[in-house]
Amino acid sequence: MNDTRVVPASYPSILDDLGRGAPVHLRGLGGGCIADAAVAEFTDGSRVFVKRAAGHPGMFECEAAGLRALAAADAIRVPRVLAVAPDALVLEMIDPAPRKPGFFEDFGRRFAALHSHRGKCCGFPQDNFIGSTPQPNRPLDGPWGEAAPDDGSGWAEFFLERRLRHQARLAAARDGGELARLLDRAEGRIAGLLGDAPEAPVILHGDLWGGNYIVDESGEACLIDPAVYYGHREADLAMTHLFGGFDHFFYSAYQAAAPLAAGHEERLPIYQLYHLLNHFNLFGGGYGGQSRGILQRFATR
Repeated sequence: MNDTRVVPASYPSILDDLGRGAPVHLRGLGGGCIADAAVAEFTDGSRVFVKRAAGHPGMFECEAAGLRALAAADAIRVPRVLAVAPDALVLEMIDPAPRKPGFFEDFGRRFAALHSHRGKCCGFPQDNFIGSTPQPNRPLDGPWGEAAPDDGSGWAEFFLERRLRHQARLAAARDGGELARLLDRAEGRIAGLLGDAPEAPVILHGDLWGGNYIVDESGEACLIDPAVYYGHREADLAMTHLFGGFDHFFYSAYQAAAPLAAGHEERLPIYQLYHLLNHFNLFGGGYGGQSRGILQRFATR
């Protein structure tokens, strides 16, 4: 059989940091809307996953920090970070396989276990990105290293300021401030609902939809492309409902392992609003109308 591998004329210099020599093959992958993706293969047969050409400075460093934080929780597999630079991120290569029996039940239990990993306050040691949108994570009472421990009582205001108000301000470039004005009218009701079920902040994937997990060689879930911060676990679960990709076994297993507080169904659209606003800022279109509909539901005259 002929060897069809092609030695790349140029490749990301970060691959030299792995100590495996120059790659003998670099195969581009489709599907990335923010960064280019490729698989690099070396003479010893090993392969790595490479992301290149981020649109924003610091994006890959932020992604690496998020993956490492999720890995430290030791609940669900994430790709191991092998090297990171401003223009590239190298991760372990994970070959997809079919889902094992009971995949979603196992995924739900593991996701509940992830949410048992507590943080000292809402936010994260550094700002990062949700898609390509900057995501501010500074705790409301100061830098991460100086912020006081939070029992969850500060969550409502954190979510309003660092998530909803932030996105509404960005949306003004598209809608002239209509969504921000609606948020002003809705924020009292939103704050009250989010304050009804205080919980200590836990680590969140931050952007978990059906495209941000893969099935690893063992047939188990592996999380990718996070927007990590510490906050209320209902925010993570709300995103899983937004675009599908999770069946009822995932939710029943999660609920059995870590029951949600009463009223979580009413709070769900508030958490989804963050992602709809972000999609409006990224893509426009009908996401603005969906965001408007949620805000009108909670707005007061």
